[in-house]
Amino acid sequence: MKKTFLVLACFVFFLIAGSFSGPVQHAPSLEGTWELQSFYNYDGQNIIDTVKKADGYRQVKMYSKGKIMWTRYVPDEPNGRFGYGSYKVSDGMLMETIEYGDAEMMKALDTMRLFSFELVLGEDTFSQITVDNDGNRTFSENYRRID
Repeated sequence: MKKTFLVLACFVFFLIAGSFSGPVQHAPSLEGTWELQSFYNYDGQNIIDTVKKADGYRQVKMYSKGKIMWTRYVPDEPNGRFGYGSYKVSDGMLMETIEYGDAEMMKALDTMRLFSFELVLGEDTFSQITVDNDGNRTFSENYRRID
């Protein structure tokens, strides 16, 4: 009787223990608010230079439910910069389609509305990397999550 109870208890223990898979892991998400920290220059694949933001320069991006809004402040420029549109992340790529923005952005939108980047996404950081027509990395903006 004791052996049967012991075997049954062990069986129940292993059944219960097997149902716990530990903490739930979730993939990092772009949803949230991010502030630009630095820029990288590339030699095609590798980082060759890190450029810090100028004093007083701020650039913030907000991603929410498929929409993006960004704003930039440069101390020596009297007009702020902003843009609004939609975004999609797929297969390690970030695609931003800008619908409208400040006067300078609207001029740029005459020639290009879809901006495509290689995306390197961590829990609290991301880099959007510009890639040329030959697939070589050229430049990146590097962000840190602020909310």
